Amino acid sequence: MEKTEWYFEYEIQHNRPGLLGDISSLLGMLSINIISINGVENSRRGMLLLSKRDEQITRLKSVLQTMDTIKITKLRKPKLRDKLAVRHGRYIHSDVDDRKTFRFVRNELGLLVDFMAELYKKEGHKLIGIRGMPRVGKTESIVAASVCANKRWLFVSSTLLKQTIRSQLIQDEYNSDNLYIIDGIVSTRRANEKHWQLVREIMQLPAIKVVEHPDIFVQSTEYELDDFDYIIELRSNEDEEITYEPVERPQVHQDNGFSMFDF
Repeated sequence: MEKTEWYFEYEIQHNRPGLLGDISSLLGMLSINIISINGVENSRRGMLLLSKRDEQITRLKSVLQTMDTIKITKLRKPKLRDKLAVRHGRYIHSDVDDRKTFRFVRNELGLLVDFMAELYKKEGHKLIGIRGMPRVGKTESIVAASVCANKRWLFVSSTLLKQTIRSQLIQDEYNSDNLYIIDGIVSTRRANEKHWQLVREIMQLPAIKVVEHPDIFVQSTEYELDDFDYIIELRSNEDEEITYEPVERPQVHQDNGFSMFDF
């Protein structure tokens, strides 16, 4: 019989020596294996479990509910966020009003890269937007996650090393296993119609597309924020405001007259 993964999380009500040992012993008596375990924020502990039968989990729950030292907070088939919480010891926080928006700060880059890599591994079309101020690590995180997911990344538009605005791809670059990176500001402000035709072609591919600055991207295109499967926000700190004022009201360089967006 194939074994099933479960995520078990509990909050410690009364901490005492041997508490974890008692829970581990209970799992052992019910023939439930522990895959991994970690502290998950505050006084909570999370475990990934493996069981042969669902009845084992039902019995586990009934016994744990009689214990006054812990409170069960989650006992379910693991979601991606659960697996990452056990791996990194912290939860990914989503927006209260928009559950597809996930927030990170710069000191959580490892968690962000791991999260995006797991998204990249899913087959088929995925449209991901990432918001953030300049030099916070957006493009670097996208590329690092591509490496982790063993994906080939292609810059359709970017300013990482030099300004990139592509108007065509060679034949082997049209591949559903590739990852396409689009800078919404560069594409919207500096590209021509050939570039936009390429963007439309890429959007039709059953592949992963990542758009930096999605709010600017949708202003001048037929796409909407509702078309995005995930929106990621990356900040230097939790209180940082993500603003596009340098783009909406560009500063003109006195020497050459070009707009300085520096995103």
